[in-house]
Amino acid sequence: MTTRTNAGAVDLAITGMTCATCAGRIEKKLNRLPGVIASVNYATETAHVDYPSELTLDDLISVVEATGYGVALPEAETVDDPDRLGYRWRLSAVLTAPVLLMSMLTTLQVPWWQWVSFLLASIVVLWGAAPFHRAAWANARHGATTMDTLVSLGVLSAYLWSAFAVLFTSAGHPGMQMNMSWIPMTDVAQSAHPALYFESAAVVTTFLLLGRWLEQRAKQSSRNALRALMHLAPKTAVIQSGTGETQIPASHIKIGDLVVVRAGERIAADGLVVEGASAVDASMLTGESLPIEVGIGDEVQGGTVVQDGRVVVRATRVGSDTALAHITALVTAAQNGKAPVQRLADRISAVFVPIVLLLALVTLVGWGVVGTWQQGCAAAVAVLVIACPCALGLATPTALLVGTGRGAQLGVLVRGPEVLESTRRINTVMLDKTGTLTTGVMSVVTTWGDAQALQLGSTLESGSSHPVARAIATLSSGAAHNLTDVESVRGSGVTGVVDGFIVQAGRPEWAAPQGIWPSQRDSWAANGNTVVGIAIDGEPRALVAISDVIRPTTQAAIHAMRALGLEPVMVTGDSQVVADQVASAVGITRVIANARPEDKVGIVKLLHDEGRVVAVVGDGINDAAALAAADLGIAMGGGTDAAMEAADITLLRDDLRSAADAVRLARATLRIIKQNLGWAFGYNLAAIPLAAFGFLTPMVAGAAMAASSVCVVGNSLRLRRFR
Repeated sequence: MTTRTNAGAVDLAITGMTCATCAGRIEKKLNRLPGVIASVNYATETAHVDYPSELTLDDLISVVEATGYGVALPEAETVDDPDRLGYRWRLSAVLTAPVLLMSMLTTLQVPWWQWVSFLLASIVVLWGAAPFHRAAWANARHGATTMDTLVSLGVLSAYLWSAFAVLFTSAGHPGMQMNMSWIPMTDVAQSAHPALYFESAAVVTTFLLLGRWLEQRAKQSSRNALRALMHLAPKTAVIQSGTGETQIPASHIKIGDLVVVRAGERIAADGLVVEGASAVDASMLTGESLPIEVGIGDEVQGGTVVQDGRVVVRATRVGSDTALAHITALVTAAQNGKAPVQRLADRISAVFVPIVLLLALVTLVGWGVVGTWQQGCAAAVAVLVIACPCALGLATPTALLVGTGRGAQLGVLVRGPEVLESTRRINTVMLDKTGTLTTGVMSVVTTWGDAQALQLGSTLESGSSHPVARAIATLSSGAAHNLTDVESVRGSGVTGVVDGFIVQAGRPEWAAPQGIWPSQRDSWAANGNTVVGIAIDGEPRALVAISDVIRPTTQAAIHAMRALGLEPVMVTGDSQVVADQVASAVGITRVIANARPEDKVGIVKLLHDEGRVVAVVGDGINDAAALAAADLGIAMGGGTDAAMEAADITLLRDDLRSAADAVRLARATLRIIKQNLGWAFGYNLAAIPLAAFGFLTPMVAGAAMAASSVCVVGNSLRLRRFR
């Protein structure tokens, strides 16, 4: 498809690409335009282009078409390509089987079998291999060579050599023989039974068609995660208004509209629940397996599924501003990009085909001089066929496709391919405390005192929005109380009259300065808790210990990070006492407390000066600068948009274990890329000399080349099983 992403940037769906060399040619041509920065991805068959205002979309399309390729419109997407290729290779296989069988029975020397082989091989080579020939000719007209050039030349060379032998030598029907003594290749012209390569031409074609079909299916499969994300958004929505409920296209929803969602339906926009309650399945969006209970006032994201009941959602973000659209854009950008490790492969692919053509010519001439031209033809064809750089071109993009797609399913968003290299090098993780190691929500840890005092204190605090007050308010039984004369005393607490009692809640020494508080007050404070005293008519009656609760999975996350060779460092604006308490509970040994937001960038620099490669995990606006300054920034999904924009990796789940999972997934993807490149380079380095020296027949070369591409794609697909 052709989709505009923002002003001056566009994603083009490219048609006609058959190998990494094609992608390289298009990219090179586009980048020659002034002000254009283009990246073409063979695996996704797309080109991401940033271009200046002086150019138009038509200018870009013209360059692509002038290079010999096309740009698909949405209705013209080639979704059935694997099926068409499947039909072509199956029919070619049926026709190839008897040709291969007859080649094994050459000792019988039945002349008409050679004519049958000629006929069947002609169909396979001229019709079955037509996609290779068309692509090779299109590139030749533009003075370029690609993988299809090698395939087309190799297959046609084997076929034409054999057709010449059948038509013009004693290998054919006696009545068809001609005097060919003028030809210098006397081993063909004068041999009673010259070697025929019909089976090689047919089998190579069939193998390559099979390989390309498997490759297309694998690429289609590897894009399933992104495709599933795109399909999460519903096409229609029900809007509630004063006149009733109306169904409209989801794209017509406006901010402020009331969207009605029933059990089993997907929410069509991000928003706030204003009516009803339900369990919402967000697994496809966040990777969280358990449903999330939501009610009035809770936020929900578009694409998630209401499991029971009925809710009404006031839309706050629609269209491209929704979390789902943002996630899809991030995944698409990551899949369309290029990892630094791919640069070497791109440079090699650009000069690979001309070098192989030269090697094939040298092989042919060399064998013709020291051996026979028949041997030279076979060896040259084998060199052409086995040297196809398909595996090299697929090595990086297929791993990126599968790895980033699997990450999206698990709630891990990788911003770009270059992030993979960063995860390999990091050895230190700088962690914010509030909202990262802890829930970021103040909760009651323990209490002392009588029930009446706790009830009166919670009623007094119920009118405040302060985090400590909200925690104490949860102690209320829900019974009605008469609350009057509420007054907040800055830095001390709050006072008021509840049911006729004068109630004060705040710092114990302020709430009852003449009273004697129990010893728990000091021990709770020493453990890092915020202690609130509740006094009734001036008498100490209750104490409440409040704390930002540590996430239940934090300790396991710290252990997982250490297992990856990462040293955690906690940085927080809280006091040293509170920081040490949390660090001790989760297993962190290095703590930097009393750090202001502006100090965090300096701490990153300090760690850099110590020779550390730093990842920062945070969730708030105060973490955004540090996330950007780090070698790797990881934003918790429950955090602010500013943090997510500054991060390299975004975790959609509020679970620190996801940070370790993100590093493991990124490292696994990078490892798969290196394995693929190692295989692709090693395969060509070993296979080309073997073919040139006559150790591989064209038939075996075709099978090996197809197998190499399938191996690379198959290795990448292992990432789908990442847990």
